[in-house]
Amino acid sequence: MDIAAAQLPPPGGIVLDHIAHFVPDLAAARAALEALGFTVTPESAHRTQHGPAGSSNVCVMFERGYLEILAPTLDTPNAREIRAEMARYAGVHLGCLGTPDAEGEQRRLQAHGFEPPELVNLSRPFEGSTVRFSVVRAAKDRMPEGRIQFVQHHTPEAIWRPQYWNHPNSAVKLACLFVAADDPVAAAARWAHFAALLPRPAGAYVHLATARGSVLVGRREDWAALLGDAPAPPALAGYALECRDSGALAARCELLGLPLRRLRTDLYAAAQPEALGGSLIFGTRKGLGLPT
Repeated sequence: MDIAAAQLPPPGGIVLDHIAHFVPDLAAARAALEALGFTVTPESAHRTQHGPAGSSNVCVMFERGYLEILAPTLDTPNAREIRAEMARYAGVHLGCLGTPDAEGEQRRLQAHGFEPPELVNLSRPFEGSTVRFSVVRAAKDRMPEGRIQFVQHHTPEAIWRPQYWNHPNSAVKLACLFVAADDPVAAAARWAHFAALLPRPAGAYVHLATARGSVLVGRREDWAALLGDAPAPPALAGYALECRDSGALAARCELLGLPLRRLRTDLYAAAQPEALGGSLIFGTRKGLGLPT
């Protein structure tokens, strides 16, 4: 299978592309990720069509989707927004859906009242190549949980490389993004409108399935009961990863002394290291209850 090409959704399709932790110290975040058994990409700085974006990142690439670890580096509007979000709570502040048509999403969001700012064409150097992608965001007050956006990858082959998607902890997929809301039904309806997805009840939560990966919306108290803690809404409470062997990552968490709970066979919840913040659920495909 061509892993890079598989990241791109088909025409009309939407996938859960990536999430991002906002962190003050990329080096500390990298060390935490490597201790958890993730392979981490080199650091690179973002540029927009107008110049430096004021942020740098490292990434954890999976066979499907990825994690981004994003830090502010300059005094730009983008960097100031990242710092303001970090002041709210430590952890995940960005949820991104993959699209084959960023310009089309821009027009759709504008027509549906999400007041997207200008489409941003981003790039960053990466090991002799240039990673290029286009990003469309909702206005902050329209999707208050965080930086909620669409991305269209133009050069997936530049970043999805075999040496970066193989992880000692056997993680293979970004499976789900967790959203904390005071009113999960209303919030899920808004997310459904934003992403053109169909919300469905899932116990105490509301589930929105993309062509690859999901969004799960619930109350803070329900997330806290499941994860051990959760930020005050509106917020992004964490995410789920699929692993080939959940025990490999569980052993890493135990070695680091992280709070770890076994939810059921092959399914765990853990607090992330302080350098990352937030919470994580991980398990095998069977443990997560995903279709084969």
